Amino acid sequence: MSNTLLRIYPSELKMPFELKKQNSGCMELVNKTDQHVAFKVKTTNPRKYSVRPTTGVVPPRGSCVITVSMQAPKEIPADYHCKDKFLVQSVVVKERTSLKDIHPDMFSKEPGKIVEEFKMRVIYIPANPPSPVPEEEEEEEEEEDEEIASIDSDMDYEYKPPSIFDAASRQQGYTSGSQASYDEVENSKAGLSKYLDENKKLQQELELREKMASSVGGFSGLFVLLVFTLSISVGYFMSP
Repeated sequence: MSNTLLRIYPSELKMPFELKKQNSGCMELVNKTDQHVAFKVKTTNPRKYSVRPTTGVVPPRGSCVITVSMQAPKEIPADYHCKDKFLVQSVVVKERTSLKDIHPDMFSKEPGKIVEEFKMRVIYIPANPPSPVPEEEEEEEEEEDEEIASIDSDMDYEYKPPSIFDAASRQQGYTSGSQASYDEVENSKAGLSKYLDENKKLQQELELREKMASSVGGFSGLFVLLVFTLSISVGYFMSP
């Protein structure tokens, strides 16, 4: 049976639940008529809840907010299930009815008297529910993850500059590994033989210069060493 006097919102009293801490919930009574409506709030567990106000008068098309405070719970019920219920009684009263005029007999059911009742159960909800993450932040986090992955992949790559041998291979075409190794060894032997020949020539030239220096008597040992070093450097750079 739907109420015609008061609209009660919400239809279920949601109470924040937290161990050893008192929390409160609210309900709103809205007068749907053009008359004054008196109300009274009852509960199946009056020692557990404190209701303010428990009685009152709602003016025509007006509203009233009821605050329900629950004592700090000492233990968690199974599956957070609560068996407590509330009952809101309402009845039409005279225009000048005040709070002090309300008495229990007003809500007693009698022939020809309409007393509406609305029952609502109590539902526990987390006192501090986790806040949802906005979609934009989730997208930003995904983009950051992609950037990190990209950086890691770049770090795994090792750059190796091309060698002279690689350049020569690209100019002459691809060859097998054994052929390339053989050519490299042959080139090394030729270079070593050329270096030995140049060194022998420099030694002969040095001996000749020492003889000339001893015959003239004006050249020092330091000058001979300088000429020798310069000759080796020129010979190295002039070699193809």
